[in-house]
Amino acid sequence: MRLIFMGPPGAGKGTQAAVVAERHGIPAISTGDIFRANVGQGTPLGLEAKRYMDAGEYVPDEVTNRMVADRLDEPDAEKGFLLDGYPRTVDQVAQLDGMLQARDASLDAVVVLTVDQDEIVQRLLQRAVTEGRADDTEDVIRRRQEVYLEQTAPLIDVYRERGLIHEVDGLGEVAEVTARILAALDAVAR
Repeated sequence: MRLIFMGPPGAGKGTQAAVVAERHGIPAISTGDIFRANVGQGTPLGLEAKRYMDAGEYVPDEVTNRMVADRLDEPDAEKGFLLDGYPRTVDQVAQLDGMLQARDASLDAVVVLTVDQDEIVQRLLQRAVTEGRADDTEDVIRRRQEVYLEQTAPLIDVYRERGLIHEVDGLGEVAEVTARILAALDAVAR
């Protein structure tokens, strides 16, 4: 399966991606992990990304796209993958389309975890306390939610037009949410 997970920060995408990817025998690929791996290995792309990250700036799409393309070329992604955190822009959707076309592949589904915004804010504030994240204030968390809505809504519309969107309630116990996602994906596989 070739999947994308979308949802606002704190929706549980990373937790669910790991479980679903293992269940389907595919790698869960997060852009954050790709950035850290490239920086840690000192790859040319990693060094380029580090310059932006150290300056507190977004890594440009061009660099991100090349890192994702390189990661999709690895043997474990040949039969499928689960992308978490990519694509984030309409331009990245087009780039991913090109990467898939070059591999004679297509997406199977885009899972969107839906959650109540106030519930997420409370969840992230609690996480900030337990994990000592002093920068996760309510204002910062709410701004991240706004940015997600501004930047991601157009992507959801693109994938909805393609018939790939599967909205899943992201609230509840981890196992409950996992069961909902797997049920949605089972429907895709049929």
